[in-house]
Amino acid sequence: MLDHIGISVADFERSKVFYTKSLAPLSIALMKDVSAAQTGASAHAGFGKDGKPFFWIGTGNHASGHLHIAFIAPRRSDVEAFYRAAIDAGGTDNGSPSPRPQYHPSYFGAFVLDPDGNNVEAVCHKPE
Repeated sequence: MLDHIGISVADFERSKVFYTKSLAPLSIALMKDVSAAQTGASAHAGFGKDGKPFFWIGTGNHASGHLHIAFIAPRRSDVEAFYRAAIDAGGTDNGSPSPRPQYHPSYFGAFVLDPDGNNVEAVCHKPE
């Protein structure tokens, strides 16, 4: 099990807005902002819930290639809400909300590319 994950972004403020809007339907919110002055190197923003940031974005060196990040959605309607919010926030469609039985019979997911081209997914593993 992961404790947290962090990714570098090209435009910190743009990405912070994108993730704030996109993750809101999943009850994931911006919880912590850490400035470059505080770290002595780069700025970071932590998103999470229940008092725990677990997804971080930051300035700094970028990994080569793109990442795939999947967030759990409690309901299929939350997957749909995530998708709409992410598209409205400037994301690019990479797979609209639908069943994905090739993964398993109850898999329901949606995929959006973030401003840096990372594949961000919301997935519900529960049957309808």
